[in-house]
Amino acid sequence: MMNQGKLKLKVCGMRDSDNIRQLVRLEPDYIGFIFYPNSKRYASDLDVALLGSLPSSIKKTGVFVNSTYQEVVEKIETYHLDAVQLHGAENPEFCMKIQSLNIQVIKAFGIDSNFDFSILSEYKDAVDYFLFDTKTNEYGGSGKAFDWELLKLYTLDKPFFLSGGLSTENLAEIKNIQDTRLYALDLNSRFELEPGLKDIEKLTAVFNEINIPG
Repeated sequence: MMNQGKLKLKVCGMRDSDNIRQLVRLEPDYIGFIFYPNSKRYASDLDVALLGSLPSSIKKTGVFVNSTYQEVVEKIETYHLDAVQLHGAENPEFCMKIQSLNIQVIKAFGIDSNFDFSILSEYKDAVDYFLFDTKTNEYGGSGKAFDWELLKLYTLDKPFFLSGGLSTENLAEIKNIQDTRLYALDLNSRFELEPGLKDIEKLTAVFNEINIPG
């Protein structure tokens, strides 16, 4: 359950075909597609053939907020998703139902100083990973980091993705996080030219840096 080796990298909020092709060359571990209609990065019209051609080493991840089970299943089947990231009020039973489809489940929680980490115990057997993001009213994408000291209040062994305001500016600080449960970094709004369009040059610098030991 503990993270051994280099951090995994997930780039979220992709939707432009050419941009996806550019990103694939960097060999991210996960690519996230947001299926939440209220998001500025809503992926309403993805290229099915392109997604079908992505290397199997890249986990295609659908991001949902309070979607119905049927809506999630339809997206899994249409885009052959490997993982599902749930950002809403989905309960453990819902997570387990998705997991039973042989799909990785990442359950996201918005973190602030009032967050009660004890609620995560209900989910520990229902998800593969947690994702800790900055608490906002918009279910992520704020570009702001939460106080990472709060992670010391997390007591479970379940590995997690770190999200919320990750950028080239705080990369050194990220690399100094001494928590073996930190499994992956979730890169999104601070690496964009505009919502849904990633700055490949910035991402390349981060990918190179994260993959250097130390």
